[in-house]
Amino acid sequence: MIVVLGIAFALGVLGVIFWLLLTRRLREKYAVLWFIIGLAILVLTVFPGLLDGLATLVGVELPANLLFILALALLIGVTLHQSWELSTAEDEIRRVAEEVAILRAEVERLDRVLDEAPQRGGDEGGDHRSD
Repeated sequence: MIVVLGIAFALGVLGVIFWLLLTRRLREKYAVLWFIIGLAILVLTVFPGLLDGLATLVGVELPANLLFILALALLIGVTLHQSWELSTAEDEIRRVAEEVAILRAEVERLDRVLDEAPQRGGDEGGDHRSD
């Protein structure tokens, strides 16, 4: 019964990943990691002896401990990757905000120049703005 539940869970994870990809709610670069996780869950569920053999090979007494170590390492890796992505996004947001501030200041300076132009030109012109 537990094998059936494990397979159903793994297929559910893979189905959710496909649905998120199809609806463009998950980017491909993140989907690869989750596909690997979903497939690993599926393989370990279908072949439970694989985890026993791997635990014996690594020297871990209980296979469940190996599974927890692998899950912890995976979560640390995902957290580190997300922190890196967040830092990159913050840098880009700061750069774009600075560029917008510079452009806004330039637009305000040009507006002031255009507003002062009829006053300097006297009777020649009118409004030079193209609003």
